[in-house]
Amino acid sequence: MQNLLFAGVDPGHCREMEEPLSPRESGQWVAEHSRDVFVEEEGVHRVAEMLYALRASEVFTPQGWKKKNPLAPTFDSDLHINWVFVVDTMNFSFWPDRDDQQCTVTHRGSTYSGYMALCAAVTRAMDEGVPITDAAYMVSVSMEDLGRVLRSDTATPMPMLEERHRALKEGGAVLLRYGGSLRRFLSHGHGDAQRLIRHIVDNLPSYRDEAEYEGKKVAFYKRAQILLADFWGIMEARGEGNIPNLDYLTMFADYRVPQALVYLGALRYSHSLMSTLKEGVLLPSGDRREVEIRGCSIWCVERIKTELWNLVEQRDGQRSHINSALIDFYLWPYAKEHSQEMSHIPIHHTRCIYY
Repeated sequence: MQNLLFAGVDPGHCREMEEPLSPRESGQWVAEHSRDVFVEEEGVHRVAEMLYALRASEVFTPQGWKKKNPLAPTFDSDLHINWVFVVDTMNFSFWPDRDDQQCTVTHRGSTYSGYMALCAAVTRAMDEGVPITDAAYMVSVSMEDLGRVLRSDTATPMPMLEERHRALKEGGAVLLRYGGSLRRFLSHGHGDAQRLIRHIVDNLPSYRDEAEYEGKKVAFYKRAQILLADFWGIMEARGEGNIPNLDYLTMFADYRVPQALVYLGALRYSHSLMSTLKEGVLLPSGDRREVEIRGCSIWCVERIKTELWNLVEQRDGQRSHINSALIDFYLWPYAKEHSQEMSHIPIHHTRCIYY
């Protein structure tokens, strides 16, 4: 399986190679050439109407982001802000091999699975006095110690512990070059969202989420984009969130949001792909069908955003503040909350470090 190794990656060498299309350009390119995934304009309009009705809701604010993740700490210091970096650096591949083999983490009276289990484990470690957000600790932590931090309530451990360990050590080493602070690390991207994403992927190979598709190098940068969006969310809530060009961000191409888009009728899978996914076939990272699911999801949300902006301008005479990242922040928990209703729509499975 590809895309799991870090060793021997030279950021400078990688940047000398062909520059990939941006995530938005990648989404459009994939959507224009896709054979198994299709953006449905009628569904796009319906979702835009649904979001228009919610346009003044708190769900589209930084405060709404924090309420959706009650496990996040109070961000009153650089070490607390680093919580976002720790979580996003290990934010990949939570799905179990079998439904009855779920990794769960119980903390503060609630039990969590998936991504929220990771958040619970990191916050639990902080409550237990483990300096998990200290860059020096990230660099030096053993795999055994990280296993204790990420320990599960069940016999099923957190998947891909070795890869999470490697990513965290890599991330800690990078943060140490910036005084151990995520805030300082992102201050070197000159403020603009596009430059910040480039800064992240240039310095952190584990965030370099790229593939080849129809003769082009495409990039999705799921974790790099969500790191910047999460950082923006907490800094905005602190009154310090001015990041220019934030509309550069797309949705964060993962598992749950594509499922929600299919459920809402904005995305359609071919019969062949739907059958393949229902059979539980594992799609390797970079597989044409996997790239099409992720790329078309990005372009689908871009189309939804454009439709929403048009509705706000036509009906309210205003410019919408709801960007693609905020739409993703709405759709991901929507998919979780409606998981039973959309259980007939299969989620694609790809074991990799990028999402």
